[in-house]
Amino acid sequence: MIFPLVTAAVLGPIISVMGVAAYSAFLIQVLLAAGITGLVVGASHFFGQRGKHSPTKDSAYECGIPSHGAIHTRFSVKFYVTALLFMLFDLEVVILVPWTFIYREFLANNIAILGPVLFFLGVLVLGLAYEVKKGALEWER
Repeated sequence: MIFPLVTAAVLGPIISVMGVAAYSAFLIQVLLAAGITGLVVGASHFFGQRGKHSPTKDSAYECGIPSHGAIHTRFSVKFYVTALLFMLFDLEVVILVPWTFIYREFLANNIAILGPVLFFLGVLVLGLAYEVKKGALEWER
């Protein structure tokens, strides 16, 4: 069997070691970050200077030259596709890096990790092959 089922017997030692106390530092950090963010945003709203609105101040500034025509032009779809592809393959690294840190712990507890990692990488390679086949990576088309 390539992907053994994870049972309570396998996860028992992990759950007992990683209790609620293990997450308390993370919870404190999240609450502190949210509190500081709320404090800064609230202070800037309370103490901030409020500007008066006028057509001149609300218009787009382009090097001192008055703008003509549509201010918000449309971008080509290829810019959005490139941004989405970057986000997809950038987030893949965010998922793979923690796996490298806990690889030894999983092996020590006899939990198979290589199968899921290879499956994840296989799905990414299939997605990349599909994008190359469809021409999503070709800029000039």
